[in-house]
Parts: sequence; C-alpha cells; structure tokens
Amino acid sequence: MTNTLPTQDTDRDLVLTRVLNAPRDKVFQCWTQPDLIKQWFAPRPWTTPKVEMDLRPGGGNVMTMADENGTEYPNAGQYLEIVPNEKLVFTDAFTGDWAPSAKPFFTAILTFEDAGEGKTRYTAIARHWTPEDAATHKQMGFHEGWGMCAAQLEELAASI
Repeated sequence: MTNTLPTQDTDRDLVLTRVLNAPRDKVFQCWTQPDLIKQWFAPRPWTTPKVEMDLRPGGGNVMTMADENGTEYPNAGQYLEIVPNEKLVFTDAFTGDWAPSAKPFFTAILTFEDAGEGKTRYTAIARHWTPEDAATHKQMGFHEGWGMCAAQLEELAASI
C-alpha cells in the first residue's frame, strides 16, 4: 500500500479501527456505490434512503439519513482524495466543486489495508475543525454509531 495514515491530532481526531472479515475491494465498493451505501451507512434502525455521489476529487455527495419516523437528514460533502481500494477522503467543508458549506464540522479519512486471509484493516479518522467539535461528535456517539455502521459494512461487504 502506498499511502500512510496522517499524523493524528489527539485534540481534534476521533478514530475507529476494525479488522473486517471482507476483502478491501468489497469494503471500498460499499463506500463508493450508492446502491450499496444505502444498505449500511446509517446505524439501524435509521436508514439511508437517498445517496448522491460524484466520485472524483472535487465531486460532491449527499448522504441522506432518515430516523425511525422517516424524518430525513441530508449530509452534503465533497471528495478530496480517492485511491481505489486504499483510501477515501471527504469533507463537509465543501459541497461539491469547491462550493463552501455553511458550517464545516469534519473531514473523514478512510483507509483500507489488506489484513491477510481476505480481511481488511479499516480505519476511519474523523478530523474536526476544533477540539470542541470533536468533543461534540464524541458525545453524539461517534464510536458507538460508527462502530455499528462498521459492523453493518462488514456484513454487507462479506456478502457481495
């Protein structure tokens, strides 16, 4: 693998690392194909009814999650770096083609490493603009929510 994880900022970064029982190309597909991302992206019982993706550096995305009552929460962002089967970086600081968002919160740095025997070492870093934003995201349940989604991601990636 040619990339390495960025230096971590302990005041602004929340990190989740898991070894998933699925090959990294399948895990990457689950992050980059709208029909797949709809199946695992939100922690159940929430759903992801709508996904729009322009998968290129500078391309926008909108991941719309819905709660149990059907209330939708669109999350707009932009891809910064895409290395197939290795790395995916996106941010909510922009909404596509470098259009600024109203309030940047974090940048996601995802890496997919071969862990042998058809497994993937999956690392998700949520790098926040401020230590306060990181603390807010932690209190919102970052580790629990992203952990649940990682399990859902693993289940789907192992089945395709």
